[in-house]
Amino acid sequence: MAELSEALLSVLPSIRVPKAGDCVHKDECAFSFDTPESDGGLYICMNTFLGFGKQYVEKHYQKTGQRVYLHLKRTRKLKEEDTNSSAGDPPRKKPTRLAIGVEGGFDIAEEKFEYDEDVKIVILPDHLDIPRDGLEGLPDMVKDRIASAIEAILTADSASRKQEVQAWDGEVRRVSKHAFSLHQLQNDVRIPPCGWKCSKCDMKENLWLNMTDGAILCGRRYFDGSGGNNHAVEHYRETGYPLAVKLGTITPDGADVYSYDEDDMVLDPNLAEHLAHFGIDMLKMQKTDKTMTELEIDMNQRIGEWELIQESGVQLKPLYGPGYTGIRNLGNSCYLNSVMQVLFSIPDFQRKYVDKLEKIFQSAPSDPTQDFSTQVAKLGHGLLSGEYSRPASADGEQQSDQKGVQNGIAPRMFKSLIGKGHPEFSTNRQQDAQEFFLHFINMVERNCRSSENPNEVFRFLVEEKLKCLATEKVKYTQRVDYIMQLPVPMDAALNKDELLEYEEKKRQAEEEKQPLPELVRAKVPFSSCLEAYGAPEQVDDFWSTALQAKSVALKKVTIPKVAVARPYLADVSIEMPEELDISALQGTGLQEGEEEMPDIAPPLVTPDEPKAPMLDESVIIQLVEMGFPMDACRKAVYYTGNSGVEAAMNWVMSHMDDPDFANPLVLPGSSGPGSTIACPDPPSEDSVATIVSMGFSRDQAMKALRATSNSLERAVDWIFSHIDDLDAEAAMDISEGRSAAESISESVPVGPKVRDGPGKYQLFAFISHMGTSTMCGHYVCHIKKDGRWVIYNDQKVCASEKPPKDLGYIYFYQRIPS
Repeated sequence: MAELSEALLSVLPSIRVPKAGDCVHKDECAFSFDTPESDGGLYICMNTFLGFGKQYVEKHYQKTGQRVYLHLKRTRKLKEEDTNSSAGDPPRKKPTRLAIGVEGGFDIAEEKFEYDEDVKIVILPDHLDIPRDGLEGLPDMVKDRIASAIEAILTADSASRKQEVQAWDGEVRRVSKHAFSLHQLQNDVRIPPCGWKCSKCDMKENLWLNMTDGAILCGRRYFDGSGGNNHAVEHYRETGYPLAVKLGTITPDGADVYSYDEDDMVLDPNLAEHLAHFGIDMLKMQKTDKTMTELEIDMNQRIGEWELIQESGVQLKPLYGPGYTGIRNLGNSCYLNSVMQVLFSIPDFQRKYVDKLEKIFQSAPSDPTQDFSTQVAKLGHGLLSGEYSRPASADGEQQSDQKGVQNGIAPRMFKSLIGKGHPEFSTNRQQDAQEFFLHFINMVERNCRSSENPNEVFRFLVEEKLKCLATEKVKYTQRVDYIMQLPVPMDAALNKDELLEYEEKKRQAEEEKQPLPELVRAKVPFSSCLEAYGAPEQVDDFWSTALQAKSVALKKVTIPKVAVARPYLADVSIEMPEELDISALQGTGLQEGEEEMPDIAPPLVTPDEPKAPMLDESVIIQLVEMGFPMDACRKAVYYTGNSGVEAAMNWVMSHMDDPDFANPLVLPGSSGPGSTIACPDPPSEDSVATIVSMGFSRDQAMKALRATSNSLERAVDWIFSHIDDLDAEAAMDISEGRSAAESISESVPVGPKVRDGPGKYQLFAFISHMGTSTMCGHYVCHIKKDGRWVIYNDQKVCASEKPPKDLGYIYFYQRIPS
């Protein structure tokens, strides 16, 4: 006992009591997916409050000198039936908001299980174990301090718990831009307090009142066939009337209001006045229907029951071991799970993060939970090691059935870090897998500036050729991209007669208020998608530098290389080929006999446009129809010089995180939207200093700021996307004894490194989506491993019997070696 007391006294100065701002990582190891339920339990540093599995606690001690840890070991067991509970005990409240652990939210207490918890202090390097109740004999002041620290660690909300609450508590709604200017027709429509029915079908629930004309129509049809018949949204498309309120949710406290124009649930401060226009008294209304939040909660509560996978009707063989590890759904995180499973099936990402695991961990900062490389390496190792690829356990025993559900890994730290500061990925709402893929790729770019970059496997060059029809002169440009977005030409469908018959049956069913017929998908050949991608496109109002005036041009897009293909699908079946040959789309550059247009920047304000540049409205409309804000689409077309929808889409995807993304277009140096051009002010010294602090030169910082109208946020994105250009310029600047022309000719080609080669590829993975929108529903992925297709559905990993290659959302191809 004297030895233990002496050891405790020696580490007492390093023992801290966690304060309000401290993150206590008591659920998960910083370097692995070990938890208190793992065989070795979890060691929590009593100074930094970082958690470590048995494999890493010794390494943390050697690196930091921290010796004292609180060891938690939990054993899960089924709760015993409480036969003494009173029949009058109140039932558990049903959640009423999408939040966890807050008033009205989900109660996260386990219903079926309870835990035996063993708590002790461990002092390294001798691994002295001191039970929680083994502090007797110490001076009272010392004993009280240690006991207080233990109690505070055990009762504190864990870091993952805090992040979970913040992510789920996402009910904040913005005031609609139409709330204070809503036009309401004087048509004498009066709405009764009950007995409503859709004016176009027999639906009597999920009804929406349009607050402009008083029309009562049913809501959207959900991916599983439930919901309405889409009559309310069709009414908006016909009329443009933006706001609707869900009947049955109106109470004295408010109601569900949806803005079709803003594509979101919104607040209407004038709701009582708008409802009174149709004779509805909010104070007398009672709730009779589920709110949209309650419906979403119901979906989340029964997520395990959804049969979203195309192979759900087949008994699939479960797979376990290295490379076959499932990922737990952290609350609509299937988009993240699917993308990361695919990325870590790629050798480049394995080499970068998993093969260099020890080196990455050794160089990790004092808080590895906030280090990008550490958390990505941790995730990759968790997926590939096989350590967590075991059947899910029930009441302490592993399951022996064939359901294929694993314990898997729960990437809470990774999700928290990768989504930090992002308005969408920091939440537990469902997201678009393609947007997350690009977001992660961008994070990799930022963190691989001077080291091996696995993104090279995705990079390809897009070559655009513009030909002025008046002068026959041409202009070639190249840009880097990561996703080949293929158009889907519906007029090329092979089953047009079947589609026409389906549409007629659907129309009749709607008229007769009968169930809709089974969906018929358009079958479009993949070759037609490729032809549409490479087809020349006419560009009107093109500014020709050869004419110094507007002209009409033809634009043709070609690609020297591609790694990913993504058709944008909506109830369309495209049989994607196992082998893909895009040799016909490879760029050739300037051809013999072609003459280039002068390299003169076109004026942003042309002589016939004295107030503002003309913007290609057709491109703007296409982007708006994809769901992007109108003002953002206008800026995309403006900043890409009217060079087409692909360039504008590339700008949109690169600037979605900008704080002013959806703000009106303001020309540089102007005072308001649509103002004429003026010379921009010089960049602020604070912005320059911020970029210089990231390791860039002052000249590079100035160039980035000037290129982005002095917007610091956009400048940071710009400089990371032009790193190779800047580095090449810097290398030329320091070359000695040679002319600029000589330096350029001997330097490495400017631009990001791109792996060129043959145009033949092989399909190795695809991500599928089920649902009416990429922002809801469910994602799974299929990956070809060891000569067979494998389906990854969160924690379920099985051999695929019939991979649905015609219904994928994102397809991943790899080049076939020549």
